[in-house]
Amino acid sequence: MDLTQMLLGLTLLLCSVWRCEMNRCFEDLDQEKEAAEKRLRTHFPHPLEVAPEAAAAEEDSPVSCPVYGQRPVELRDRSLSPWRYVRRAMKDHYPPMYAEAQCLCSGCILIQGKNSPKETSDYNSVPVLQNRVFLKRELCPDGKRYHLKPVNVQVAVGCTCARVKP
Repeated sequence: MDLTQMLLGLTLLLCSVWRCEMNRCFEDLDQEKEAAEKRLRTHFPHPLEVAPEAAAAEEDSPVSCPVYGQRPVELRDRSLSPWRYVRRAMKDHYPPMYAEAQCLCSGCILIQGKNSPKETSDYNSVPVLQNRVFLKRELCPDGKRYHLKPVNVQVAVGCTCARVKP
């Protein structure tokens, strides 16, 4: 057996072991959660999330376009297309909750010279989307246990100004 055949055999063996681990069926919910957290951390890292408490506090505030009266500090407040974060839940997914950006203006905030800022409909506030991998719980063929399947979900992570579509 030459080196090429040996490497090919080793590669096939490792792929089958890795695939088996990816489709492993879990009986215990704690084991499943631990495996999901480990896989998300090592294979599909998520960006830093907004704390659920902060997103919950923002959800209680009214959805209106904030034309600046005070000096905003956070990027999402300084933007010409400001946003807030809202919590989203996805049943049977890991992580089960995440924060998503929600645009606060339909137009964009226009600042010209020393005039007061105002919202203009010459531009649109549009969400900036990012693909994120979540792990979905799916029933195993035995109908009793679950395995974790990676799925892509588009998540709004902020908002930006864009020209109105013609």
